[in-house]
Amino acid sequence: MRMSPLSGSAIMGKLTVAVSTTFICLLLAVSACTPESSTNTVSTAKSSEQTQTLRIAAAANLSDVLPDIIDDYKADNHSAGQQVEVTYASSGKLYAQIKAGAPYDVFLSANQAFPAKLAKEMTVNMTDQNNVTYRPFTYAQGQLALYSVTQSLEGFDPTTLNDLLMSSPHSKITIANPKLAPYGASAQAYLQAQNLYDDLTEQKRVIKAENIGQAFQYAHTGSVDYGLVAQSQLTAIKATPEQFMTLPPASYPAILQDGIVISDQAGAVDFADYLRSTAGRQHFMRAGYLSIQ
Repeated sequence: MRMSPLSGSAIMGKLTVAVSTTFICLLLAVSACTPESSTNTVSTAKSSEQTQTLRIAAAANLSDVLPDIIDDYKADNHSAGQQVEVTYASSGKLYAQIKAGAPYDVFLSANQAFPAKLAKEMTVNMTDQNNVTYRPFTYAQGQLALYSVTQSLEGFDPTTLNDLLMSSPHSKITIANPKLAPYGASAQAYLQAQNLYDDLTEQKRVIKAENIGQAFQYAHTGSVDYGLVAQSQLTAIKATPEQFMTLPPASYPAILQDGIVISDQAGAVDFADYLRSTAGRQHFMRAGYLSIQ
């Protein structure tokens, strides 16, 4: 049995209904998807913010203790996904980098002067009332030690350092650059108090390293006979008693180490708080630093 063909008007009617139905479905689909897409965008933004890298500028003497502190900070704060980048150098060099615009979030100096200068400069350079400036905080006190891998220091008395150095006219001693490194400045002051610095300098027997890390390497490799280095460096390598002598803290200017938060990244403040917590201070004391009064 043959079916009668549809008329032109009937065909057009069916097409109009089909197109209208499809268009309505598309509108409903788009409407249903719009809120979900917005939520995903916000979620992604929050995820990106939470994993923002925390950039720390740290004095060279911290290279042995800071990695452990960062690991425990992540574990204690459930921030295992937090990315942390650390640049180690002399405090003076890091200060110059920050002044030049280096994008650090936290500056951990080996003295109090550089963070204080930054705090003052950031206050002066505030451009609007929404800017936040942070005050410096003391997180550690360093110690100086005399170190040698070529000469035994067993039974050495710090008061006889003059005789020790002057009895070997060709011996050399390394210190960090006093102009850039706070440990170097304290080492210079110690030698001056012993009436040694001028004579040793005139005889070209004082070798100035760029930072305390380099000073340690000079002494550790035997490139020089003695080094005035950080006690924490010797604690890290488990130096033997005949290799070093910890100097009395009262015999040189106190090495009070300050830090400062220099960005508005949330993780920066959290990390600064952790450094000053009981857990953070215990790390420093185990690593050879003095307790902060």
